[in-house]
Amino acid sequence: MERRLGGVDATTIGIGSMVGAGVFVVYSPAAAAAGNWLLLSLALAGLVAYCNAVASAQLASVYPASGGTYVYGRERLGEWPGFLAGWAFITGKTASCAAMALAFGLYAAPGHATAVAVSAVVLLTGINLLGITRTAWMTRWFISIVAAVLVFVIVVAFDAAPIGTGAALPVTPYGVLQGAALFFFAFAGYARIATMGEEIRDPQRLIPLSILSALAITFILYFLLGAGLLRFMGPELLATAPTPLHAVMEGVGGGIGSAAVPAAAALACLGALLALIAGISRTVLAMARERDLPGVLAAVGQRFKVPWLAELTVAAAVICLLLTQDVLAVVGFSSF
Repeated sequence: MERRLGGVDATTIGIGSMVGAGVFVVYSPAAAAAGNWLLLSLALAGLVAYCNAVASAQLASVYPASGGTYVYGRERLGEWPGFLAGWAFITGKTASCAAMALAFGLYAAPGHATAVAVSAVVLLTGINLLGITRTAWMTRWFISIVAAVLVFVIVVAFDAAPIGTGAALPVTPYGVLQGAALFFFAFAGYARIATMGEEIRDPQRLIPLSILSALAITFILYFLLGAGLLRFMGPELLATAPTPLHAVMEGVGGGIGSAAVPAAAALACLGALLALIAGISRTVLAMARERDLPGVLAAVGQRFKVPWLAELTVAAAVICLLLTQDVLAVVGFSSF
């Protein structure tokens, strides 16, 4: 493997891993749980994510190798804890890939979701096989479009006349914590930078900087979006809107914004899926090096310096899940 990623590329991959489909739907159930205290729930989730991110950043600067959690568990706790951490990451995130691909298929072509999902996995695997810099370049395009749409929704939510009543919902401390747990799902992904630690230049400096920068940028975006949604819709209406960002566009008359939100959600799925496939393959590579998986999976291509056989194996596993399981099964397995 070669250190080809700079700080901007690594940060972009981190943001692209976090800003997935979750941000387009999580505000509604979080508002139902936390009501007017929605932003407190978001802040609590951000605090937990920050603590986790700092730990990942410190470990990645000490062990700047492919594999992330698998490597840290093996080095600090022993072979079996490392094996369990690596196996849990690979199996859980492979299911996450299938869920993200299916979500893209449902957004892009509801009548042919599985076929479109399989096509997306094949296409994104092909991009990853061309090298980590291609992965970063493609992620940059995805996240640029998605972020532009999110900023547009934020501006509209703060600028337009509110449509909600502003009535408060009954809230309990448990509801606030439940909302925080829901929001934490939308922060998952910053550790993808650590998983690719072997491909980042000046890892002791750039890995911690990239992880914390990606988390900070994502948190600010989420906070502004949450504040805008609360202002425009109020907690009561927000809690009942299954697609709150789309509801904002419909509330101001629809138009191009109504089409832009589903398109951005689809691209967010692709960005997260691209980074997921790359991250899983690096953990497979690390486990194969230690013979916790077949050693042949540690093969690295001479031209593009990627674990090509691990990438293809991950893609095959995801496609197998897509062809045999439904979205609820893969989401449940990933969460478990």
